[in-house]
Amino acid sequence: MQEEGRKFPFPFCPGLLFRAWVLLWALVLTAPGEGAPARIISLSPAVTEILFLLGEGGRVVGVTDFCQYPPEAARLPKVGGFLNPSYETMLSLMPDLLIHQKDSAGIANFARQAGFGSLAVSMLTLEEIFTTIETLGTLVGKPAAAAKAVEELQATLARRREALAPLARKSVFLLLGVGNDPVQTLYGVGPNTYLGELLALAGGDNVLSPSLSPYPKINKEFIIAQSPEVIIEVGPVPLDEEEIALKKVKWQRFTTVRAVKNDAIHFLGGGELLIPGPRLNLVLDRFIRALHPELKHEAAAKKGSP
Repeated sequence: MQEEGRKFPFPFCPGLLFRAWVLLWALVLTAPGEGAPARIISLSPAVTEILFLLGEGGRVVGVTDFCQYPPEAARLPKVGGFLNPSYETMLSLMPDLLIHQKDSAGIANFARQAGFGSLAVSMLTLEEIFTTIETLGTLVGKPAAAAKAVEELQATLARRREALAPLARKSVFLLLGVGNDPVQTLYGVGPNTYLGELLALAGGDNVLSPSLSPYPKINKEFIIAQSPEVIIEVGPVPLDEEEIALKKVKWQRFTTVRAVKNDAIHFLGGGELLIPGPRLNLVLDRFIRALHPELKHEAAAKKGSP
């Protein structure tokens, strides 16, 4: 069922309870007489990108070590990361509000003890990403700009999906590029994640079951049994040719896997890939190029035709 007053261009699990909860907190934090927070510490690269997208980067006084986009955000004071937060630096920045992922209990406890406001957001799925954009828009007094950003993102994803509909779908193993070795344990990306949803929009059928955890450990026996047509590894930084060649050599041990036999193994690296923020369309386009290399040839042929 679609949420009343909002049309989705493709099926989602709306998460009405979650959306209502975070919007309520955004309204509480901007109650009459208090105004929007003037000094925000963003503990999520995605939150940082959203605030700058809304034109409210001036409110951000501190970011994580991993907030590198846009460039002006990278120049802000750093407050550590998820595993090594610098509470001393946060205190020195005297924020009105800390915005963090909902599983950051330590950050929430610190904010409460220090007397700072805090807002927990979740961005595991596309719907939660859209909800967070709207929540932050309400928080900083830009609900219309946030709604427009969400509509444009949804429209872009819907156009891509419609254009790809006639093409054959392919079975895919999507995994995280974090020290993976196909001979040992791999960390897959499940279908019930924003990356999994983008893969589906690009025409990929995830070989992982929705019943598994979002990012499960997968062994080599599973990959051999599933024999996906395509393997896509995503990571935070691009790999050079030598690194890619070394990774492909390890995969060559699995001669029966279709992706290995057909050299359909792709290593995608870049900051946007693992940040569930406003650059979703860029991630989708990279998945499309990996799954449908024939489209590049078609585009080149059209460009060269008289």
